[in-house]
Amino acid sequence: MDNYQSIREEAFEANLEIPKRNLAIYTWGNVSAFDPERGVFAIKPSGVDYERLTPSSMVVVDLDGKIVDGTLNPSSDTETHRILYRAFSGGVIRGITHTHSPYATSWAQARRPVPVFGTTHADYAAESIPCTAYVSEEAVHNNYERETGNLIVETFRREKRDLLSMPMALVAGHGPFTWGASAREAVYHAAVLEEICKIGVFTLLLNPGAEALPPHIIQKHWERKHGPGASYGQRP
Repeated sequence: MDNYQSIREEAFEANLEIPKRNLAIYTWGNVSAFDPERGVFAIKPSGVDYERLTPSSMVVVDLDGKIVDGTLNPSSDTETHRILYRAFSGGVIRGITHTHSPYATSWAQARRPVPVFGTTHADYAAESIPCTAYVSEEAVHNNYERETGNLIVETFRREKRDLLSMPMALVAGHGPFTWGASAREAVYHAAVLEEICKIGVFTLLLNPGAEALPPHIIQKHWERKHGPGASYGQRP
């Protein structure tokens, strides 16, 4: 037994990317790293400054919500992470990030999906970035964090979204959640989402009537990076 050292280190390093990428101040964000073979994930402890984090301070939680290793309380968003890992089964999603980055959170507070205004967005998602409805009063009283996860899942299922081609979502009035094939990729997507949201704000300031990019341009930029004949980057 390696005491979950691998996912502890992955979660630790990914959490340090949050302040490095200016995605949160103080303790306003968290990242988890998932081990699908063991069915556990390591997540940032609640309320602990990034400067004080260590790999050993990461808390390991199973998919039933039980703490299996660690001495600190896990992030208050742990239940949301747990629900997303359970819903997006198969081990494809191995990292989740939540922050209160200002531009993405502004769109969430405005309760607006982010249209594909330009090619920067289209490089990472060929559709608007979804925004959920508010969490219902009943759900808040039931289990707020768990129901936040359920709300994201329900939104994706209702809108027939694919979590791999849309690795990000906004929760109305709350903020962004992103995911990826690793904890580091989840943070990468959080940084990308923040930039897309920032560019979107300035687009609407310059042209309040701005419309989405034509579909043929969206498709071209998406396929350059993600299509069967993707040409972006280096190939073996």
